[in-house]
Amino acid sequence: MAAEALGQDTVRERLRELPGWSLTEDGITRIYRFGSHFAATAMVVHVAQLQEELNHHARLTLGYDTVSLSVRTHDAGGAVTEKDLELARRVETAAEGHAAR
Repeated sequence: MAAEALGQDTVRERLRELPGWSLTEDGITRIYRFGSHFAATAMVVHVAQLQEELNHHARLTLGYDTVSLSVRTHDAGGAVTEKDLELARRVETAAEGHAAR
């Protein structure tokens, strides 16, 4: 069963609970900055674990001290769904534990 797409207004409203996240053509996106490459890499590993738990995967990019995420649901035609918002919430909680800026 495919996930249900959320309307753009609904997504924007829900993103108010997730500062730093925005709605783009790629879904919902966020860039985190860390104090070192090691800290950014640790965050990638943490996000990978969350993705496996949820069986929902983001486009995840590691820079020197940054981690970029782009999340959307492919089986909903690339739209944003509740799955995406749940992953974003969990990533946000993990980022707090990794002292993201």
